[in-house]
Amino acid sequence: MKAHAVKVREIARGLEFPEGPVFLSDGSILVVEIARGTLTRVTLDGKTQVVARLGGGPNGAAIGPDGAVYVCNNGGFEWTRDSNGYLRPVGQAHDYSGGRIERVQLSTGQVERIYDRVDGIPLRGPNDLVFDRYGGFYFTDLGKIRADAVDRGAIFYARPDHGTVDAFARPVTTPNGVALSPDGGVLYYAETEGARLWAFSLTGPGQAAREPWPSPQGARMLAASPGGHWQRFDSMAVDRDGHICVATLLHGGISIFAPDGALLRHVALPDPFTTNICFGGADMRTAFVTLSATGVLIAIDDWPSPGLPLHFCV
Repeated sequence: MKAHAVKVREIARGLEFPEGPVFLSDGSILVVEIARGTLTRVTLDGKTQVVARLGGGPNGAAIGPDGAVYVCNNGGFEWTRDSNGYLRPVGQAHDYSGGRIERVQLSTGQVERIYDRVDGIPLRGPNDLVFDRYGGFYFTDLGKIRADAVDRGAIFYARPDHGTVDAFARPVTTPNGVALSPDGGVLYYAETEGARLWAFSLTGPGQAAREPWPSPQGARMLAASPGGHWQRFDSMAVDRDGHICVATLLHGGISIFAPDGALLRHVALPDPFTTNICFGGADMRTAFVTLSATGVLIAIDDWPSPGLPLHFCV
């Protein structure tokens, strides 16, 4: 894998395992702090403000059609700090509070739980979400890891108004980041443990044309562990040219794939838990990236392709 060096601009540090960055029109960035259990606003001068205290393990975040922030909450992790100072999760929390989807009002910080089960089955570890043009959202449930068991995950399609939520694909192995192609016709998701990138061809909201067996869940595999076995995939974003930018764990950085799965480049970053990326700025050419093990939010200016604007940004 060819690595590309970039100039990194630090926005804030001292965050407690930041994830789920969301760029807002006023120039600030929302992040979740998974280890702290908060949704936090970070201004471009590095100041932080807690928007809401969610508890558990707030993970992915996105703005919905009502202007509220929708958060995947995985229920909480246990944590360890390595000898090199890196903070990382090590399994289900002893005080695990259950997986759920929460809605946060930006103006007040009010938190509302909108989903915690599907078809009577509790959510285990919701991880990431993306809204489509119709106002619905796809979200992944990675599951939880315990000393003697690993949950089988799923992808769901839901409405934000306490309406229907349906299983889109199940079972799915450790589904993490999720994103849509520029035309909305393809749903991508990242498989953490296998470092694999998958794609569903959508036929309508929450509907897809399924690949036959041996596809394990009806998706087609675009890429598999392109940097060797010492890596995992986390969350992702798509740019206007349709490139899929996947945060890569252990290898540390952003792996950029073409829509056909070809690896274009790897942007190396100084944190083995590079977990997520979003785009912002006046021209959408600034990438904001969470370096979670070191608790840092960075910006990378002059990204090669402008980011794809998300639906319902505020």
